[in-house]
Amino acid sequence: MRRILGIVGWSGSGKTTLIERVLPLLRARGLSVSTVKHAHHGFDMDRPGKDSFRHRAAGAAETLVISDSRWVLLAEATTPPPLETLLERMASVDLVLVEGFKSHPFPKLEVHRAALGKPPLWPSDPGVIAVATDILPAAPAAGAPRFLPLADPAAVAAWIGARQPA
Repeated sequence: MRRILGIVGWSGSGKTTLIERVLPLLRARGLSVSTVKHAHHGFDMDRPGKDSFRHRAAGAAETLVISDSRWVLLAEATTPPPLETLLERMASVDLVLVEGFKSHPFPKLEVHRAALGKPPLWPSDPGVIAVATDILPAAPAAGAPRFLPLADPAAVAAWIGARQPA
């Protein structure tokens, strides 16, 4: 069973940076890891003038770009398929880190920075099972998720690596 862990938090909290720091540590532990990134706005991976852009602009429903070292499938959609459907299209790995998708029901690690002045998500989201934060509580409240030091990617990676599938 593939493990999925959501990485959630407010914009600017450091979700991408945390993934960037823990991913090599998880790979060093022998885990195969893929990622999914939610983009709130439209995006282009190719640029105007490139062949793949020209194919899409001409009306291709999907454009598959292949090189000797990577491939990407770009799909046009008026309504994107459910995340679960897209996850099924991904290769089998030990762990998928999903950045964003706060409302999805998979287990989540919240990234919280007190300096942002935003409230934590975990009190209202039972899916948050851990919080990587810059200010660790002295005594977490009963029923609170696990708190991890945001400045210690090795500790976060160790916790992620030790988790069993739900």
